[in-house]
Amino acid sequence: MEIKKKYSCKILLLCLIILAISSCNNEKKSREKVVENASNSIDLAEILKKGKLTVLAENSSTSFFIYRGKKMGFEYELLKEFANELGVTLEIKIVNNLDDLIQMLNNGEGDVIACNYTITRERKKHIDFSIPYLKTPQVLIQRKPEGWEKMSVAELNSFLVKDISTLAHKKVHVWKNSSNYQRLSHLQDEIGDTIYIEEEDGLIGTEEMIEMVSEGLIDFTVTEENIAKVNNRFFDNLDISTQISVRQKIGFGLRKTSPLLNARLDKWLNQFMAKKIFKFIKNKYFDTKNTTLNSAVIKSNLKGGQLSAYDAIFKEVALKYNWDWRLLASVAYHESKFNPNIRGFGGAYGMMQFMPSTGPKYGVYPSSPPNIQILGGMKKMSKDFISWSQIPDKTQREKFTLATYNAGKSHIEDAQRLARKHGLNPLIWDDNVEKMLANLSKSEYYRDEVVKNGAIRGARTNHYVRTIYARYLEWASVYK
Repeated sequence: MEIKKKYSCKILLLCLIILAISSCNNEKKSREKVVENASNSIDLAEILKKGKLTVLAENSSTSFFIYRGKKMGFEYELLKEFANELGVTLEIKIVNNLDDLIQMLNNGEGDVIACNYTITRERKKHIDFSIPYLKTPQVLIQRKPEGWEKMSVAELNSFLVKDISTLAHKKVHVWKNSSNYQRLSHLQDEIGDTIYIEEEDGLIGTEEMIEMVSEGLIDFTVTEENIAKVNNRFFDNLDISTQISVRQKIGFGLRKTSPLLNARLDKWLNQFMAKKIFKFIKNKYFDTKNTTLNSAVIKSNLKGGQLSAYDAIFKEVALKYNWDWRLLASVAYHESKFNPNIRGFGGAYGMMQFMPSTGPKYGVYPSSPPNIQILGGMKKMSKDFISWSQIPDKTQREKFTLATYNAGKSHIEDAQRLARKHGLNPLIWDDNVEKMLANLSKSEYYRDEVVKNGAIRGARTNHYVRTIYARYLEWASVYK
C-alpha cells in the first residue's frame, strides 16, 4: 500500500512538471506569435516612417558585392534607384545562410529579398514576388580541359557536355533549396536516367560552387545564365554554353503582408525598365560584348619576340620604377588584353582598368593614351609595393601588391590579421594569407572581431594573383 502511494505521488509530480513545461512553451509560442505578427505588419507606410528599406542580399556578383572599393551588384543598383524614388536610405543585410531567406523576410528582418531569386510555385506558397525584371535560362557550369586555349571549337566541344542527356551518372552540386535543384530533378525524368545531385546547404553560395568548378574541386554545378556570364569574366577556364532549361523569371521577394510595398515596387519597375538607365545597368553586368576581354579586338602578338604593340612603353615605364616589365605587361594583359579602350565592371576603363574614383589620382582618364594608362598603372603598383615594405621576400611582396591592386589593401590586411590569429604567417602570401582571404567569403571569418572591412570574394583575388604571376614567370623565361 505504501509503495502504491509513493508511485502515485511520483506520477502526480511528473504530470505537474509536464504541465508546467507545456504552459511555458505555450506562453513562449504566444509571445513569438505576437512578435511575428508585429514584424509581419511592416508595409510601405512603416518603411517610409523609419526612412529605411532593408534588403536581404547575398555576397554575389548579381546581388551585392564590393569591387575595388565600390558597392556594386545588379539588384543592388536597381533597389538603390527604388529607394531614392521612395526617399529612404537603402540598408543591405548580407544573409549568411540562404536557407534562412524566407524566414528572415517573414520575421521582418528585411523588407525585400534580392538574391537572383527565381519565381517558383513552391516559393510563392510562402512569399510574394515583384514582377520579373529578368528572364534567364539555367546553364551547366563545367570546366574546360587543360590546353583548351589551343583547341579548335570542335575539339573543345568533344570534351564538354553539350547534350544534356549525357549528364546521366554525373555528379552535379547545387543548393538544395534552389530552382536549380528542382530543374535537375525534373531533368532526370526527361532523360530517363539518374543524375547524381549533390545537395549543398545555403552556407555555400552558387558563386562559391562556380569557383570550385574552376579550381577542379567539383566537376559541375548549375546556375542562371546571368550569374554565369558575370562569373565567366573571372574564370575563363569555364564553359557556360549548355542550357538546361527554358527562360525563367527572376524577381524580388516580398512578404505576403506587404501588398502596398509590392504594388509600389511593381509600378516603379514597370516604369524604370522602360528607361535607358535600366538598360545601361543591365548591360554593365550581363552584356559580355561590351565588357568581356575580347582578344580578337587587340590580340597579343606572341611572334617575333614581342608580347604586344606596347612592349617599348612597358619597358620604359617599368625601368623607371625598378620593376619587371613582363610583370607589368601580365597585369595589363589580364585586365584588358592590352585594349586601351575597353570598359569593364563599375565603369573601370582602359588598359589597366582604373575605377573612375581612382584613375584621376594617377593622372589616368578614359581618354588618356596608352602610355599614360600604363604609367598610371605602374605608379599605382609601385605605391602598393612600397606600402608592403614589411614583407621581406620580394616574390611574396609582389603577390601582396597584385592582391592589393585587385581587392584593395584593407581586405588584404584583414586576411593578414586572420592569418596571424589562425597560426599562419601574415608575411607570406602563398598558402598563408591567401587562405584567409579565401575564407573572407564565409560568415564565421568575416564576422571575426579582427576583420574590419567585411566580406569579400577572396577566391577571385587569389585566382587573379596566381594567373598573373604564372603568366609573368612564363613570359620571363621567353621574352627579354
